[in-house]
Amino acid sequence: MRAIEAELAELSAEFEVLGDWEERYRYVIDLGRDLAPLSDAERSDANKVRGCASQVWLVREPQADGALKFRGDSDAHIVRGLIAILLRLFSGRRAEEILAFDAPAAFASLGLSGALSQQRSNGLASMVARIRRDAELALA
Repeated sequence: MRAIEAELAELSAEFEVLGDWEERYRYVIDLGRDLAPLSDAERSDANKVRGCASQVWLVREPQADGALKFRGDSDAHIVRGLIAILLRLFSGRRAEEILAFDAPAAFASLGLSGALSQQRSNGLASMVARIRRDAELALA
């Protein structure tokens, strides 16, 4: 698996090809369409992410090699796309790599920080906080 920074660089290159934020929003929504749906059982209160205006669920699946695989879903198209970006960056990583990664700086480099509404930015921060908490729990 490629390093998290390499994944961020690829995402950044994909965003650069797209002109304006209208195109980038469509691309983010398209990324979300590729997410595998969660089962009804996985859409549980335990998997729900607090602090998001939309319904968001993240499922953590610890792997035998110590990595953490994440899956997620939302009832909002743009949020599903943001989840897809998070999964590209964080899923399949070891807890130490997740915790060492500066997600706010990554989102700023992609231009997401300035392009998202305050409500969506808060939701994105809540999803990252949840992933970081899961990583911390994996190390405990």
